[in-house]
Amino acid sequence: MKSFNDKVVWVTGASSGIGKELVLQLAKQNAKIILSSRNSEQLELVKKSLKSPYKHMILPLDLSNQKNFDELTQKVIVKFGRIDFLFNSGGVSQRSEASESGLEIDRKIMEINYFGNIALTKAVLPQMQKQKSGHIVVTSSIAGKFGFYLRSAYSASKHALHGFYESLLLEEAKNNIAVTIVCPGKINTPISTNAITKDGTAHGEMDHNQASGMTVEDCVKEMLVAVKKEKKEVLIGNKEIKAVTLKRFLPKLFWRVISKQSPV
Repeated sequence: MKSFNDKVVWVTGASSGIGKELVLQLAKQNAKIILSSRNSEQLELVKKSLKSPYKHMILPLDLSNQKNFDELTQKVIVKFGRIDFLFNSGGVSQRSEASESGLEIDRKIMEINYFGNIALTKAVLPQMQKQKSGHIVVTSSIAGKFGFYLRSAYSASKHALHGFYESLLLEEAKNNIAVTIVCPGKINTPISTNAITKDGTAHGEMDHNQASGMTVEDCVKEMLVAVKKEKKEVLIGNKEIKAVTLKRFLPKLFWRVISKQSPV
C-alpha cells in the first residue's frame, strides 16, 4: 500500500470537517501538509495543533475565485519541490428546494464545488505529469450517486465531479497519476450548518442526519485506507450507503425508500 510518510499533501477545506480531520490524521502519518481554505485564522489554529507545525504550510484559498490557483501551486512547488497528493475536500452544501432557489444559487454552488475543484486539479496536474506520479482525492458525496431533497444544485455539482474525474483517471493512468473519488454519506461535520439556503444565507443548523452520522474520525480513517489501496471510488458511512446498491439492483424499491427519508 501507499504511504504518506514524508509526502507532500495539499488539503482544501482544511479549516473544518473532513478537511481538518484529514490534516490531523495525515500529520500523524508524517506527511508535509499544505492547509487551504478561506478561513486563515482557523487554519493557523489547526496548524498550531499539529506535532511539528514548522513542517507544514498555510495557503489561503477561495474555491469561488480561481484566478490565482496557478500562482498558489507555484508557491507549493517552490517550498516543497513536488506535490504527491491533492485532497480536494473543500465545498458547500445546500438546503433549499429547486423551485425556490434562483439560478444564482445553482451557479454559486457549481462554482465552488465543481469549477473550483477542477480548477485546482488543473493547476496541479502539470506538476504531477512532470513527476510522472501523483494522486488526486476528491470528496464527492452519496448525493453524487443519486439526487435527494433540498440538494438539487449540490447533487448536480457532485454528479459533475464523477464525470470529470472518471475521465481524468483514464487519461492520466499513463502518467502514473491515480484518482480516488470518495462518497461520504451522513458524517458528523458542520456541513449542514454552512449549507446555502434559497436566499444565499447559511442554513445555520446542525441537521439530525449529520449529528447522528458516522464520526469524522472514522470517516477519514476509511478514506485514507482507500487512498493507500488506490481505490477508484469508495462509499463511506453507515446504512445509508446501501441505497447506492439498492438503486442499482432494485430501482423501484429504492425510489419508494428514498422518498420517505428525512431531508434533514
